Amino acid sequence: MHTFIETITNPHITLESAIFKICLSLLAGGLVGFNREQQKHPAGFRTHILICMGSTLLMILSIYIPQTYFDFKNGDPGRIAAQVVAGIGFLGAGAIIKLGNNVRGLTTAASIWLISAVGLSIGAGLYVIAFVTVAFALFTLVVLERIEHRWFPQFSNRIIHIRFHEKNFPDNEVKEVLKKFNIQITDYALSTLNETAEAHTEIDMTVKMPENTDLPKLVNKFGKIHAIKSVKIS
Repeated sequence: MHTFIETITNPHITLESAIFKICLSLLAGGLVGFNREQQKHPAGFRTHILICMGSTLLMILSIYIPQTYFDFKNGDPGRIAAQVVAGIGFLGAGAIIKLGNNVRGLTTAASIWLISAVGLSIGAGLYVIAFVTVAFALFTLVVLERIEHRWFPQFSNRIIHIRFHEKNFPDNEVKEVLKKFNIQITDYALSTLNETAEAHTEIDMTVKMPENTDLPKLVNKFGKIHAIKSVKIS
């Protein structure tokens, strides 16, 4: 047991210590990746494992080269690690998805960036710090997510298009419906059209709508306003 501890804590890279670090990074990446996989995000279980193991391997390489090859004794072991931090941004950007007016994947992109740092830490032998970070990351992703959803309702950007029968329209009634559903108007465009068949008014509203909004119920509320001809929510 004493020999094993010496092996994994020795700053010099050996075959045994390298394998141990890779195994730890597999575990660390799997713990965070499992949470992202449960949430059905594009960068999930296997992605986080591969990122963490890759970062660990590159950190091992950063330390191994100057301690093994005498011509590189004056090299900087942190250069490869620095490139990992810069390069991981490309993977993070790939996890961010724009759906209409909404952006998804920022938390997953942040977890990718964090797990790469965990991998580098394991590669450098900072095991305790790495797994304390993983523990806090899981606390943030699991516990704080529930608190956030309970105390800070999530909103998504939507566009509501309303067409009225006539030029005049019940502006106050429309805003009253939005207020009941806790929908906030962020942009408002009004147009009056004179067509050959009839004159009518159209409103295009960009709104912040709670993600748990009952859309059929909202449309039904709008339908009870006599002046409204049609409602489209996108």
